[in-house]
Amino acid sequence: MKLKKLINWLKAGWPPLLIVAAMVLFLFFYVFKDLPSPTRLSQDIYPVSTKIYDRRGELLYEIYTEKNRAPIKLEDLPDYVKQTTIAIEDKNFYQHHGLVLSSIGRAAYRTIFKKQTQGGSTITQQLIKNAVLEDPRRTMQRKIKEALLTAIVELIYRKDQILEMYFNHAPYGGTAYGIEQASLTYFNKSAKDLDLAEAALLAGLPAAPTRYSPFGAHPELAKNRQQMVLKRMIEDNYITEEEAQKATEQTLNYAQQKTNIQAPHFVMYVKDLLVEKYGQRLVEQGGLRVTTSLDLEIQKFAQATVSAEVQKLNQSQVSNGAALITKPKTGEIIAMVGSADYFNQEIDGNVNVSLRPRQPGSSIKPINYAVGLLNGYHPATMFIDAPSCFNVPGQPPYCPRNYDNSFHGPVQMRFALGNSYNIPAVKMLAANGVEAMIATASAMGITTWGDSSNYGLSLTLGGGEVKMTEMATAFGVFANQGLKINLNPILKVEDYKGKVWEEFDWENSLPPGERALPPEVAYLISHILLDNNARSAAFGSSSQLVIPQHAVSVKTGTTNDLRDNWTIGYTPQFLTAVWVGNNDNTPMHPYLVSGITGAAPIWHQIMTHVLKDQPDEWPKKPENIVGLTICSMSGLLPGESGCETRFEYFIKDSAPTKVDNIKQQIWIDKNTNLPSEPGVTDNLELQEHLILSDPVVTDYCLTCPRPVDENGQIQEQPTSISLFPIPEEKIQ
Repeated sequence: MKLKKLINWLKAGWPPLLIVAAMVLFLFFYVFKDLPSPTRLSQDIYPVSTKIYDRRGELLYEIYTEKNRAPIKLEDLPDYVKQTTIAIEDKNFYQHHGLVLSSIGRAAYRTIFKKQTQGGSTITQQLIKNAVLEDPRRTMQRKIKEALLTAIVELIYRKDQILEMYFNHAPYGGTAYGIEQASLTYFNKSAKDLDLAEAALLAGLPAAPTRYSPFGAHPELAKNRQQMVLKRMIEDNYITEEEAQKATEQTLNYAQQKTNIQAPHFVMYVKDLLVEKYGQRLVEQGGLRVTTSLDLEIQKFAQATVSAEVQKLNQSQVSNGAALITKPKTGEIIAMVGSADYFNQEIDGNVNVSLRPRQPGSSIKPINYAVGLLNGYHPATMFIDAPSCFNVPGQPPYCPRNYDNSFHGPVQMRFALGNSYNIPAVKMLAANGVEAMIATASAMGITTWGDSSNYGLSLTLGGGEVKMTEMATAFGVFANQGLKINLNPILKVEDYKGKVWEEFDWENSLPPGERALPPEVAYLISHILLDNNARSAAFGSSSQLVIPQHAVSVKTGTTNDLRDNWTIGYTPQFLTAVWVGNNDNTPMHPYLVSGITGAAPIWHQIMTHVLKDQPDEWPKKPENIVGLTICSMSGLLPGESGCETRFEYFIKDSAPTKVDNIKQQIWIDKNTNLPSEPGVTDNLELQEHLILSDPVVTDYCLTCPRPVDENGQIQEQPTSISLFPIPEEKIQ
């Protein structure tokens, strides 16, 4: 009887026992298996250095194996050193027991359901991540291990001990581990001698040492982070607003960087990308071997050229320059010169201008005209380059002027873009719409503009900031027959044991591209930009934009306020973008307004160098491109008028179909010698004149007499243009 009862009891209890056993096995194999000991906090962990190479195996930079660490006692640190870290990292450090459940819940929710990473770890959790757990991946298993070890450490050690260990283990960037070594690295002083401003800057680094480093690609982020730390200290009543303001305004005297590095801007850019993809620990301690796309020989030539030419421009109030060289077909970055001198603090040399938003001036115009081609306009579309004002509701009239302060009459798209006339470009944007230009630019790789409501017609003259890397991507679309290829500076990543993490073999297979423009549009823009005849009126026939024996498409740009001067040009093999100016946005000398001084000589030298052994390669003409003879003034087909003609290329479906008929009989008001206004019937005379229409202006009398000044410049009231769609039948 008892045996039967026992059997029944076992049967009834068997499922719960199975569940308990399964949970024990799960915890053992999933969590406790390979769980590191928290006593590792008192042990040194020896990482392996990461090395970054150029495309031919030349060492550019080594992230050293050693953890440079100089331990310090908590009692030796000033109170504000501790307070800065507690304020920014863990304001309730002395109140909790290592884990904050609300923060864990938010992090888990965002990780699982939003696929986003969430900060908010306590100082104890960060200590476990930095000094005990080796796996940098954000997995549920790792988070459970982290929580268990955090609870154990909180039981074993006092709070001050935990804080001291954090200060001696936290990564502050590069090989600087611990607050003492960080203080020596960044300020050449002991941590016990730090002032509030310096302590606040260092406290902000451990969250993302590469991103926030004052020696990194974005030193301005270090300053922003410092201000955030000071703001948190005010909120926690550690300091007053006056103390925070004084610390914010204090000039920080950084230690001289002592590192053996080649192509520093590029290396820091690559390191940022690696950290974003693989995590700080793996990049700095995981023994990676990174082969980049950089060509060190070309890099050195470009760096020397930028430095030498910027020195020549010193009298033109120019202190800095930058250059970027890519292969459009693959997106490989061949050279990246972020400033004239990386180590020159007077010009903020460690700032990588190729990654900073700057106004592009007229170099952005090809995107606007590409939108025009998409909308059915063509290289012979005629624009009336005459005084014009554009009326936008709720805003004062916008009346652009050309850089030479002249007006050029009827100008076709090819010559308007080639000579970079402003009024035709603004008319093109008025016809296209700002939203259309921003949408197309976004598809081509420009991401800095965002909401179209922030911009007006000045966008086509460079009114919206862009990054040089994005401009290289966008102009690469023209070079790649309409395909957008993202920039990629990394060819191969492996570790010191030979495990390959990623590899790209562009020699045998091209990367996939996204269709951003039809090939016909890309071809026509490229053809216009390489047409030396089309730009000779503004730049001459033998300018710095000409590369002998090579067809090179190129565009210059100078902002109206003379703060930015650009030249960007390409062939199917290479693309080079160059900028000169001042990091602090002070204006340059007006001598640079022409666009062929400043950046252009640098661009010319670099392109001549990279193309010296390359064949002359023209853009490939799509089958849908046709050639026609058209009238040189109107852009229409020749008729019986006997107009002067020229040859032009068109997209087949957008070629002109109307015959030139610009000679017309119109009523002229003899009081003004201009076409009569509506409703005027007195003192009129029927006369024959040349009557033109462009995408936004209709029935403009070209041959009607207008007053001129002593310099021969037309003096007339600007045409008032309201921004509304023009009837299709009035568009050529």
